[in-house]
Amino acid sequence: MITRRATLASLFVFVMAIWVSPVFANAAATEDAKAQVFIEGLAEDAVQALTAEGISRADRIEKFRSLLKQNFDVPVIGKWVLGRYWRTASDEQKAEYLKLFEDYIVITYVERFDQYSGEQIKVVKTVSDPGKDALVYSEIQRPTGGDPIRVAWRVRSDADIYKIIDVFVEGISMSQSQRKEFTSVIRSNGGTVDGLISALRTKLDSLSN
Repeated sequence: MITRRATLASLFVFVMAIWVSPVFANAAATEDAKAQVFIEGLAEDAVQALTAEGISRADRIEKFRSLLKQNFDVPVIGKWVLGRYWRTASDEQKAEYLKLFEDYIVITYVERFDQYSGEQIKVVKTVSDPGKDALVYSEIQRPTGGDPIRVAWRVRSDADIYKIIDVFVEGISMSQSQRKEFTSVIRSNGGTVDGLISALRTKLDSLSN
């Protein structure tokens, strides 16, 4: 289960690995700035789209699915989350799993915007390695005060198209947590991907009602 403490940040959880060629220092600084702008813009777009007054649940689901597809490579993320079980799954199992995986992300996390109460994101710094990822460090500040939630966003780019590949909430990797959860479900259901697929169907039915 994802705690209330992770509510806002946990929406930007998964994505693919895209290679970034080594660059000179000044170019790297530019990439850092672009990664920061990407995170700030995505957070703002999500809040505006999903917390608009009077928006229906169906519209919220549609808008969230659009944001997800635009900013995340769900098939590659789903493959990573499934881990070693991906290699043993049939093509039919892979296709069904990826469809359910996307639905699971959308249905699970879109509801969490009902709990949004004016939190704001403040980017603290961005650190990148040539040829690797940029880590955008930020804080989620709550209007009621209290300690901010520390969130680090791992970002990769391809031809100036930026993607989040992981989110660390208070140092905990959200994608790694999802992988552990799915592995546990598979082991508890016969050690097969069919066990996870069945569990996902059941979960989605309960969330959709």
